[in-house]
Amino acid sequence: MNKVPLTEKGAQQLREELRELKTVVRPKVVAAIAEARAHGDLKENAEYHAAREEQGFVEGRIRDLEHQLAHAQIIDVSKLQKDGRVVFGVTVDLINIETDEKASYQIVGDLEANIKENKISINSPIARALIGKREGDEIQVQAPSGVILYEIAAIGYQ
Repeated sequence: MNKVPLTEKGAQQLREELRELKTVVRPKVVAAIAEARAHGDLKENAEYHAAREEQGFVEGRIRDLEHQLAHAQIIDVSKLQKDGRVVFGVTVDLINIETDEKASYQIVGDLEANIKENKISINSPIARALIGKREGDEIQVQAPSGVILYEIAAIGYQ
């Protein structure tokens, strides 16, 4: 199976979520099941069924996180070669050539991509167009609205 790239910070966030689920959430759910079980008849006990359903979600997320971390290629962005090219983990400041709008994105793995945090997947069209380019280069990105032209204004290494 192929390894999935993940920044050290992204891996730490996944580990923290996993720790929280195992040490805080899972025990609460187990306690809720035990309490609901004490109420008697399980067939008609909505609290019991809700707690069991929540347990299923929690256990599924734990398995998912463990799988993701086991198959991640964790990359320490601070140790990447800083040669002026866009690579995984960098933050890129872009200027839309037609509208002069500015945008800034960090290129991360699929598991930590979040457009609200300006983190885009290495597999996204814009990241693919950026990889290997240098400050001042122009790129074309195929968007649903058509081709968008950007200029790379700056490249930030963590």
